[in-house]
Amino acid sequence: MIPVVKSDSFHLVKKNMLSLWMTYKQNTMGMMGLIILIIFGILALFGPFMFEYTGKVEELDKILLAPTWQHPLGTDDMGKDVLAGVVNGARVSMLVGVAATFMSMVIGAVVGIFSGYYGRTIDVMLMRFTDVFLVIPWLPLMLVLAALLGPSLWTIIFVIGITSWAGTARIIRSQTLSVKERPYVERARAIGSGDLHIMSNHILPNVFPLIFANTVLVAAIAIISETTLSFLGMGDATHISWGMMLHYAFETGATTLGAWWWIIPPGLCVVLVVLSFTFVGYALDEVFNPRLRRR
Repeated sequence: MIPVVKSDSFHLVKKNMLSLWMTYKQNTMGMMGLIILIIFGILALFGPFMFEYTGKVEELDKILLAPTWQHPLGTDDMGKDVLAGVVNGARVSMLVGVAATFMSMVIGAVVGIFSGYYGRTIDVMLMRFTDVFLVIPWLPLMLVLAALLGPSLWTIIFVIGITSWAGTARIIRSQTLSVKERPYVERARAIGSGDLHIMSNHILPNVFPLIFANTVLVAAIAIISETTLSFLGMGDATHISWGMMLHYAFETGATTLGAWWWIIPPGLCVVLVVLSFTFVGYALDEVFNPRLRRR
């Protein structure tokens, strides 16, 4: 028997995705952010193969050189090319941002869906637990956790992920409270569907656009958090990142020495990536929320 239903479903999903993409393309700010993210993504994937950044001290006559044709972004206090550091730092910064965001969104989505779906005692317990992470200042909490667990790349990912999920949980909970009262959920419950089946097949697909749009905004926060931790000396010294470059620059006194080329490029990269994530997030809000498009 020919699976006509699957074929129709596939074409329906494809049509919806195409419609969402056409709507997204009309948002100039969103397209600018997407292009910037694609450029930095390519840079993170292939840049380190083209620009080698070693930990050894280079020639002494190359220390703190201003930008030249040979070193377009100058050199640092060890004679290493700043451009190579920026390119190699993109991989670490983007990796930490994406991995920590994924961890944060998984925790936030699970807590939010369970809290909104079950309600009552479970809702109260989960929301009070969420409130604890909302009221505790995130920067001191991250610093304490990073100091206790030790500086490493995976520690930074864990610390950022475990401290940035509370806002997502609140948002997903409010949407779940609305979705669980809809007729198709009541019908699924009436025919004997289990709670996990309803949450995975009916609740999650309807709150996923909100999760996806919020993920992009959380990624910007994660990259800022990684830069902050690294700048304060809690980063992994064995992996170069934009935050570590800023940390070494200020620790060495690059501002006093007038070595602006050592500070501005990594700082500008952080600003561009965070700004592009924010642009994409706002554009996705308009795509998934027709009322914002009408405004």
